Amino acid sequence: MDWEEIRSAAKDKLKGYCRVCPVCDGRACAGEVPGMGGAGTGAAFRANLEALARYRLNMRTIHGAKSPDTSTNLFGCELGTPILAAPITGTPYNMGGALTEREFIGAVISGSRLAGTIGCSGDGADPAMFDAGLEAITVERGWGIPFIKPRAYEEIVRRVRMAEEAGARAVGIDVDGAGLVTMALKGQPVGPKTVTELQKIISATTLPFILKGIMTPDEALLAVEAGAKAIVVSNHGGRILDHTPGAADVLPAIVQAVGGSVVVLADGGIRNGADVLKLLALGARAVLVGRPLVIGAFGGGAEGVRQVLTRLTAELRQVMILTGCQSIKSVDSRILYQG
Repeated sequence: MDWEEIRSAAKDKLKGYCRVCPVCDGRACAGEVPGMGGAGTGAAFRANLEALARYRLNMRTIHGAKSPDTSTNLFGCELGTPILAAPITGTPYNMGGALTEREFIGAVISGSRLAGTIGCSGDGADPAMFDAGLEAITVERGWGIPFIKPRAYEEIVRRVRMAEEAGARAVGIDVDGAGLVTMALKGQPVGPKTVTELQKIISATTLPFILKGIMTPDEALLAVEAGAKAIVVSNHGGRILDHTPGAADVLPAIVQAVGGSVVVLADGGIRNGADVLKLLALGARAVLVGRPLVIGAFGGGAEGVRQVLTRLTAELRQVMILTGCQSIKSVDSRILYQG
């Protein structure tokens, strides 16, 4: 199955919940939450792409970076690429239901491993969503990272214990889920967390703990204070709060604020290998990709997911050659044009 066949099959199965547009920029699906679009006007969705587009790359071709190494190590996992699968849930109300939650997340977790990387699973109003992710991670012998919504302490810890039993490599909370419309519609209590509350949660496990949804330097420092091992700079794909800046807009200041005291990851608006390289150059250790993998999973299952991740990695390798980057560790802000 080639990429166009995958796209065609995805468009049919997604039933308009995602139009599989030639350019995935959030314009056709603005305001569609539930759904794959951005909240309100969709400005936050578009801001992710616009922020990345503002950066330009310095082309360098007099160097020895002929065969770049895209491998990296994250939470003790040796990965062939710094591109991870972001946690996504809600196939019935966000994606039309042609795939069950278990079929979808199974494709994401297995496809990620086939591509030499690791996938994340999510949480939602239906307990089956989190359970499906853990089942998929268990099948892959713990090769996955589950994220939990900012629920009550007891509910979070119960899910952390499930992640431990599944052998997950790390665990996280997408703290930006505090205002998620779909959770509110299903009567699931979620909300902001204080540093003290986060410290209590994080101290309840020995797994590396990730806080996803950090968008300001001050909250990045609070995440460090709470004991997080990693943060994800993310505006939840623009699906939480309208009019936020894009992840690439705020990433440099956050990286500078934490100064290497925590692993910084980023997501939002990644559509090609150049986008990946830009976020790495801005200071991210690795990136998470979301919406493109929905198309891969619905259009081609685990193989579709593998193709998306493999394609992005091949594009990343090509732009590394043309910017003089021999390895992921060698990527820094020098590759970005400062006009």
